[in-house]
Amino acid sequence: MNIIIAGDGEMGLHLASLLSGEDHNITFINNNEEVLEDIDNHADILAIMGDATNIPDLKNARIDKADLFVSIMHIEDANIVACILAKKLGAKHCIARVSNIENLKKENKKIFRELGIDNLVSPEAIAAKEIIKLIKQTAADEVFDFSEGRLSLFSIKLDQRALIINKSLREIADENGTLAFRAVAVHRKGKTFIPKGETRFLLGDIAYIITKPEGIDQIMKMGGRQKEVLKNIIIVGGGRIGRNVALNLEKELNVKLLEINKERCYELSDVLSDTLIINGDSRDLTLLEDENISSMDAFISVTRDSETNILTSLLAKRYGVNRTIALIDNIDFIDIAQNIGIDTIINKKLIAASYIENFTLNAKVEAIKVLSSVDADVVELVARKNSYITKNKISKLKIPENAIIGGVLRDQVAIIADGNTHIQEGDKVVVFSLPTCIKSVSKLFN
Repeated sequence: MNIIIAGDGEMGLHLASLLSGEDHNITFINNNEEVLEDIDNHADILAIMGDATNIPDLKNARIDKADLFVSIMHIEDANIVACILAKKLGAKHCIARVSNIENLKKENKKIFRELGIDNLVSPEAIAAKEIIKLIKQTAADEVFDFSEGRLSLFSIKLDQRALIINKSLREIADENGTLAFRAVAVHRKGKTFIPKGETRFLLGDIAYIITKPEGIDQIMKMGGRQKEVLKNIIIVGGGRIGRNVALNLEKELNVKLLEINKERCYELSDVLSDTLIINGDSRDLTLLEDENISSMDAFISVTRDSETNILTSLLAKRYGVNRTIALIDNIDFIDIAQNIGIDTIINKKLIAASYIENFTLNAKVEAIKVLSSVDADVVELVARKNSYITKNKISKLKIPENAIIGGVLRDQVAIIADGNTHIQEGDKVVVFSLPTCIKSVSKLFN
């Protein structure tokens, strides 16, 4: 696939690097020499100096040959203009990053499609949705639903409470009989791998599990977790993410929002009716104590500064807050943040990559999720007629080594996959895959 990316920051660089590893022809257009120097370090990406809102520069990038044009610059207006021009000049499919969540309304999306923009992506809106889901499903560190919730991906960090420490997958199955879930990956000491029957869970592992709804209680019991009832939460950062989280939770929970910018506090007061808005610095220990942080059930830090989000989340842990969620834009910080005790990491670059990567796979994709905490994808694919995946039961198929089938949805019934499962035409199949083989996995379903 010929893909042209217009980007001016780390999100564009990350997406280009991600897709370049999947045998696509990637062209990156930017008018900043330093950004282009970073791109030149990747031999598989063609870097072009230019402005994506300039017709001659788009023509120079061979926009008429583009199967996919993605504009994910920081300025929304520039992304919209670039996509409109790209479609007029021959790009087959155009995706624009937007910041104004109003643009994501159904009636507004229709207007953008009429202008030539096929899809809109808002990392901030997706991040807010993930945080809201995590607050409502308190037992897991990360959760993502497939097939309208009939199958879900859970992640749990195993601490001293877990009942499965030093037990193998085979031993767990023998002790518990038929399970309504399947462990599909383990993240240990910065590396992610697909577990085998003899794999033993160790203290500090992050376990990734595909489950049916009826398996959730069993997972929580084995993980030593209990579903908590959240009443009081504090949000640090009144930007688009913080505002939308507060807006969606203020009718159900007691919400405090801490924002350092006074003008933004006034703006937030016009939008939020049941949220207590506090003007102050979240790094101020006296302020946190005055706001009774030790009585909070959850602490969500979503400022633009990753270091602030890490620091304030650690402070919240020190004061006894059980649930911490931090927005971390620097991918290099993710593993460190997990190892020092932050419960859940949200990363906008990976969120955007999940959405955009969907359009680069040839298979029919129902959903795709690039995990924030590990370098891996979870994708829901539809088995097509006569595809390789339908030829035999799973144990007889050549599945890539770094991929595992977790579950199947057939006629609205969820099935936890094992070696005897025989996938049929039309099945929706949830697959956990390391990035190196996601394209190989998608080919199995064509």
